[in-house]
Amino acid sequence: MNAPVKIETTLKDWETDQEVRWCPGCGDYAILKAVQRTLPQLGADPSNTCFISGIGCSSRFPYYIESYGFHTIHGRAPAVATGVKLANPDLDVWLITGDGDGLSIGGNHMMHVLRRNVNMQIMLFNNEIYGLTKGQYSPTSRPGTTSPSTPGGSIDQPAEPCAFALGAGARFVARGFDVSKKLPEVLKAAHAHKGAAFIEIFQNCIVYNKDVFNEFAAPKGAEDNQLWLENGQPMLFAKGEKGLTLNHDTLRLEVVDVVDGDWEAAKVIRHDVTNRAIAHMLVELPFGPFPKALGVIYDDPAPAFEEQVVEENKRLSEGKEPNLAALLAKGQTWTVEG
Repeated sequence: MNAPVKIETTLKDWETDQEVRWCPGCGDYAILKAVQRTLPQLGADPSNTCFISGIGCSSRFPYYIESYGFHTIHGRAPAVATGVKLANPDLDVWLITGDGDGLSIGGNHMMHVLRRNVNMQIMLFNNEIYGLTKGQYSPTSRPGTTSPSTPGGSIDQPAEPCAFALGAGARFVARGFDVSKKLPEVLKAAHAHKGAAFIEIFQNCIVYNKDVFNEFAAPKGAEDNQLWLENGQPMLFAKGEKGLTLNHDTLRLEVVDVVDGDWEAAKVIRHDVTNRAIAHMLVELPFGPFPKALGVIYDDPAPAFEEQVVEENKRLSEGKEPNLAALLAKGQTWTVEG
């Protein structure tokens, strides 16, 4: 497989002539611009880039990126993206999905693309609702969510996308939100990771689930509730006045006060992106008592699936001549006579 050739582009080079058709104020607009700003910084080539999506509001994304793209069927984007990557491992593949598309009908396919570790960036837009089909509750909707399909309020325990990804064997897990200025840095880190990179992006559905993330993802005023993780750096938030420590007796994370900036005296722990156990704790922290963990939560690369497939095919075919007739006649075959 060949290393991608970096080229110079601008945001305009990644814009299409298609009218962007999301509801006015939808968080998807901000995510689209973040991606279009990030791609030139990566040196990405539109002719070597492919965006693949399923069904849902988020899945209109390929229409708005000037590159190759597939708008596939509900929940099956991971399967199609895997096929694309196997057919052409040199392609830069981005998978776009939502909490409904990726974690309900597509949960099975999402699990397998993660455990196989296919080299692609997986962006899951989480608005905790089904937007395109008019506001039904989704796998990530909170208890009590009222919708056409839960008029009395949802009683389901919501799925946690990042916990699902870690449980499925993902080697890269990150979080961001639609209007964050730090989202491009998260996307760059995902792109630098070789293997399946899973990014959950909290996205405001202004029509059916408006401002549900405002406590930690509002454009202004929510900074104290955000824990932006950085490898090797202390887990500090609220302007450095609070941090997370690990209680070694209970093996649980706890919030501690940081006095005069002395985070070491407060026993605030440093973030280690290769620590899978702490990553599980971070993604499942209950918001309110704890901040929302954002940024790169886990990053521990392993061999990518398509690279291993290419190497295996090369090994198995070495020294052999292609013969389709012999291949079809090999194994359990028989002739019916009379």
